Amino acid sequence: MNDMTWTTPKGSPRMSSHPRPLSWIVASVGALAVFLIYASWVLISSPIGATVHGYFYGLGSSEKLDLSVSPIHEASIDPHMNKSLDLADNKPPLDPQSSTVSSDLSNDSKTEQTDTTTNSQVDSRESTSDQEVSNSQEPVTSFGDNVDAANSSLPTQENSQTDLTPSATISSNVTGIRTEEPTSAVLTNQSSAVITTSNETSTTSDDSPSTAVPESAEKPNNTSYAASVNSGCDLYHGNWIYDPLGPLYTNNTCPVLTQMQNCQGNGRPDKDYENWRWKPFQCDLPRFDPKKFLELMRGKTLAFIGDSVARNQMESMLCILWQVEVPKNRGNRNMQRYYFRSTSVMIVRIWSSWLVKLTSEPFDFAPAGVDKLHLDAPDEKLMEYIPQFDVVVLSSGHWFAKQSVYVLNNGIVGGQLWWPDKSRQMKVNNIEAYGISVETILTALATHPNYTGLTIVRSYSPDHYEGGAWNTGGSCTGKVKPLALGELVENGYTNTMHEQQVTGFNRAVKKATNRSKLRLMDITEAFQYRHDGHPGPYRSPDPNKITKRGPDGRPPPQDCLHWCMPGPVDTWNELVFEIIKREYEGGSGAS
Repeated sequence: MNDMTWTTPKGSPRMSSHPRPLSWIVASVGALAVFLIYASWVLISSPIGATVHGYFYGLGSSEKLDLSVSPIHEASIDPHMNKSLDLADNKPPLDPQSSTVSSDLSNDSKTEQTDTTTNSQVDSRESTSDQEVSNSQEPVTSFGDNVDAANSSLPTQENSQTDLTPSATISSNVTGIRTEEPTSAVLTNQSSAVITTSNETSTTSDDSPSTAVPESAEKPNNTSYAASVNSGCDLYHGNWIYDPLGPLYTNNTCPVLTQMQNCQGNGRPDKDYENWRWKPFQCDLPRFDPKKFLELMRGKTLAFIGDSVARNQMESMLCILWQVEVPKNRGNRNMQRYYFRSTSVMIVRIWSSWLVKLTSEPFDFAPAGVDKLHLDAPDEKLMEYIPQFDVVVLSSGHWFAKQSVYVLNNGIVGGQLWWPDKSRQMKVNNIEAYGISVETILTALATHPNYTGLTIVRSYSPDHYEGGAWNTGGSCTGKVKPLALGELVENGYTNTMHEQQVTGFNRAVKKATNRSKLRLMDITEAFQYRHDGHPGPYRSPDPNKITKRGPDGRPPPQDCLHWCMPGPVDTWNELVFEIIKREYEGGSGAS
């Protein structure tokens, strides 16, 4: 012990050995300090660290997204949503038995009143306030067969025969919006091409976490993973093939499924419609890998914006991701939000029926109570949040069959199911109004100074009312498999709406000025083959519902617009995933 003492007399031969262990100790302490600092940094920045960071600081980067709406903007929320969803007033749930459904009642606003009791029970760890807000979002409502609200937004037989030839050319001094002939079939076929609105190669912001995927990420066994990601093939021309592996989830493993789309839970007897996969001619579309998706989207926010068909797609995405992680329900009165803590990913849904500005006050010769669509102004509520989103999936179209007034350049130019003064010339019909609205919202996104995200425009979703419209005997009952190539009967209304959407998309691309990107996810043609994918008469769990034609041959009330879950709609999210992969991993775009 004396050899190690610090009091050895000066001049002792042992003294010369002391400096060496002293410097060694100092170096060791320094190295340990550097190691601890480095380890702390790794812990905070790594996947594990993200979780630890969340527990210590409360929220990840995406969870910090505060999308609360100020009282001023609350007033701008779609009034139909306020009436049907109870978003503005705390009213008791609506009783469909106590009211008569008129022809003006829309599918999208009515189907929002679905049974979401399970939503508030998704995560018992949520705060009481979060649960109360979630519960107030969508009142519980049952749907009976005698309430045909599921399809009332669709055009009637008479409306579907609307003159598709534009009646006038209208120029806008403000936005340059005009109505013209729909694009040609050649242009429509080219719509699958990916169009970039800037020379930027990535939408990832400077402070976004890395989106690199670990080599150990599990890849699907039944798909050509590398070929699909890197080939840049055309994703939108192909056929439907039977897949014995079946869907990625079931109606029993997804608690956020809207009851009207829960076809198996509502008693649909066949299941093969769940097993058909989309196969592009030039490549394979990979089976959705939810773990890889969450890793790819780490720290980012994905928003679905549109009507109830957009909700259909958002719920499909949640159902798929739910199989690997139960998210936190962060919904409020104005939107749905689900937070995946492991990767700080937020999935958001915002309701916007037309994607453009909506007012109900009197305007010119249009009275109060009739919806006025300002076709040259985007939805203000929606635009407030756009800069906070990394990926936006945008869709619309079906609400343009609903009663409304069209305002352009501060003047009334047309209307749908409303035009009281026959002496006045109607300059814009509902189909043309749709094209203008698409150009308006996409131009607003592509020129927004603070938006740098990826916008995926999901093309017009076809319905399958055969033999009539939704209220004139149209039906999709008994369809149990997709149409084969060569069996498709073209739907003129669907094709024209699609052409108008593509026209609006292409015009917006030409006006782009920011770093954001626009992509057209062109599902219209592929999904015209899926007449088997709708709920049909299986819209509720009511054991007494009518599912077969009556003695007079008239079909029962049914939904041939929305999609069963699981079902064809899941393919939309496989396409969304593929588009995001090509952007974030540097693969080629669709062509």
